[in-house]
Amino acid sequence: MSAPFVAKLRRSDLKRCAELEQVLFPGDDPWSLESFVAEIDRGHHYLGAYDADENLIGYAGLSLAGRPPEVDAEVHTMAVDPAHQGHGVGAALLRRLLARADEHRATTFLEVRTDNDPAIALYRKHGFEIVGLRKRYYQPSGADAHTMRRPAAESPTAEGGGPS
Repeated sequence: MSAPFVAKLRRSDLKRCAELEQVLFPGDDPWSLESFVAEIDRGHHYLGAYDADENLIGYAGLSLAGRPPEVDAEVHTMAVDPAHQGHGVGAALLRRLLARADEHRATTFLEVRTDNDPAIALYRKHGFEIVGLRKRYYQPSGADAHTMRRPAAESPTAEGGGPS
């Protein structure tokens, strides 16, 4: 399987995002098409992962809040089509989200189900640590979530100085 192409999420793919939510999160109030539209309309940073035929195989979103030097980022969602899991799609999406957070020197937070060992391992590999527990965070299943945090980058990732 070839590496995914990661780019700005296309509005035309939001319906597919909502469909994947139904498959991936059936017991936990999956996001609707309207939820994705609202996130894009708010200007949050959403990416899509695409296969060689430009089919959406994963997506991820990040919000930024605050003003320098006190900027926080939050991973709102990240998901990969089950047929493409375990092939680096999630890692590619996460790296691009974190690059965006690093441009702003933002501390990054996320929530993840406590029983989602593959996701927790991915986040740990990318510098996140568990900093809290949210009991019954996911509804209606009542599943618990870890809150994870990745410290802000010490220096900008772009060559030559500050963020572009």
